[in-house]
Amino acid sequence: MPTDLLEVDQTDPDEGVIASAAAAILRGKVVAIPTDGLYSLVADPFNLQAVGRVFAAKGREQARSLPLLVSDVPMAEELCAEISARFRVLARVFWPGPLTVIVPASPKVPLRATGNTGRLGLRHSRSKVAQALLQKLNQPLIATSANINGQPTCTSGIEVFGTMDGRLDLVLDGGTCPGMGPTTIDITEPYWRVIKEGAVPEKELAEVLRQT
Repeated sequence: MPTDLLEVDQTDPDEGVIASAAAAILRGKVVAIPTDGLYSLVADPFNLQAVGRVFAAKGREQARSLPLLVSDVPMAEELCAEISARFRVLARVFWPGPLTVIVPASPKVPLRATGNTGRLGLRHSRSKVAQALLQKLNQPLIATSANINGQPTCTSGIEVFGTMDGRLDLVLDGGTCPGMGPTTIDITEPYWRVIKEGAVPEKELAEVLRQT
C-alpha cells in the first residue's frame, strides 16, 4: 500500500490535517505522528484489524502489548482494571509528559492490544498533534514507536517515510522531534521497575514514589 505524507506544524497543527488523520484512523488505518521525543504509530485500539496492522507494520511480536495515548487522567482510569496510589502520584507529577505507565488493563481493552498479557502501557503526551487527535476522536489511541522491530526509532517524519513506506497509511511530517523518548515504568507488581529509561530519570521516579 502506498504511504501518504502530510506536513503538520507541531506547535499549531492545522485542523484539516488533524481531520484527515482522524478519518484515516476511524477507517482502521495506521498513522505516524510526532510525539514526545520520537515519532509514534497511532491507530484505533478497539479495531482488531487496525491492531493487527500495527503489529505487521513494525514486525512486532504479538505477545507484546501496545501502549495507548490518553487525553487526560480520567480517560486513563477507564482503561485500568485497578487504580493504585502509585498510578495517581505518577500521573499527577509527570503527565502530560514522556512517561509510559504499565497498569493492569481493564476488560474493555481488547486482549489482543495487550499482547494477551492483560497489561497496558498508558501515556499522556505533551505533543499538540497527539492532543488534537485525541480530542478529535474522543478515545485512546495505540501509540507505539515508529520503527521496524529491532531498528532505531525514527525521530523525523522523513525518516519514518523512508523506513516504513508501504507499511503504514499516512505520515504527519512535523520535522524532527527534539529530546529523548519516554521512560516506561511497570507498576503492576509489588515492586515497581523501570522497563526502559528515557526522558524521565529513574531517580526522579524513585523520589516521587517514596510518597506511596
